[in-house]
Amino acid sequence: MGIPVVDFSKIDGKERANTLALIDHYCQEWGFFQIINHGLSEELLDKVKKVATECYKLEREANFKNSKPVQLLNELVEKKSNEKIENVDWEDVFLLSDENDDEWPSKTSGFKETMKEYRTELKKLGHKVMEVMDENLGLPKGYIKNAFDGGVDNSAFFGTKVSHYPPCPFPEKVNALRAHTDAGGVVLLFQDDEVRGLQMLKDGVWTDVQPLKNAIVINTGDQIEVLSNGRYKSILHRVVPLTDGQRRSIASFYNPSLKATIGPAPQLLGTKVENKVTDAIKYPKFVFGDYMSIYLEQKFQPKEPRFQAVAAV
Repeated sequence: MGIPVVDFSKIDGKERANTLALIDHYCQEWGFFQIINHGLSEELLDKVKKVATECYKLEREANFKNSKPVQLLNELVEKKSNEKIENVDWEDVFLLSDENDDEWPSKTSGFKETMKEYRTELKKLGHKVMEVMDENLGLPKGYIKNAFDGGVDNSAFFGTKVSHYPPCPFPEKVNALRAHTDAGGVVLLFQDDEVRGLQMLKDGVWTDVQPLKNAIVINTGDQIEVLSNGRYKSILHRVVPLTDGQRRSIASFYNPSLKATIGPAPQLLGTKVENKVTDAIKYPKFVFGDYMSIYLEQKFQPKEPRFQAVAAV
């Protein structure tokens, strides 16, 4: 079992129509799918795995051992408490972006060069994925990218979260990452080849996002839900802690500029699409920065109140 897998190379061949239809179905029914044959070389992905793992050991691991989740768990165990830690995650994480490259890890050989190359290639893949969504939604090519850029003077935000989830001796007492939907647009995740832990909620059941060597997991965030007027949904997902195996996770977020105005695409409102009248407008129009301010306070709560709150800004 697990989530669907798509051979992305087929969007350029005679199976294009069928592949587009599959992706549209998975965007509607799952909100999560994996792509293989996506154009990123195995050599590059192997280098990314190597530098991320080395960086954790060299620059992060010692700090995690003294971190808040470790301290809180030790306290619970000492007290023989049956409680569960609900307000922090069993995760080591840092962010890479074009804006903070002076803060990137600097002691790990090849880290910066490798991650810069990876982010450049992955961003191109992000554009292709968004163009597939444009086509499937009946929008002009480049619509989603342009909406996320938010005008000529701004550009979309592309951030990469490098996470490690160390083995946890008492997994029933913590969350590795609490359930949430993603605030932004399209997420491109390069997850661990072997160690599971990521789950998404499908029809009320937590479903494993199965490890698949060198695949990229695609999931849709809240802004794609808004732009598509609810045709595509952002989906709850979480990471569960494990007693064995250290899970590496490199999630890149293609998000709107904080200044971008996001709302349902006008082409999807009140017109006939394939002889069907589309739904009435279901989501407000808002500035993404306002949405992020609300999200940061309500990330681990249901998303619907966030849409209501931003409508009132």
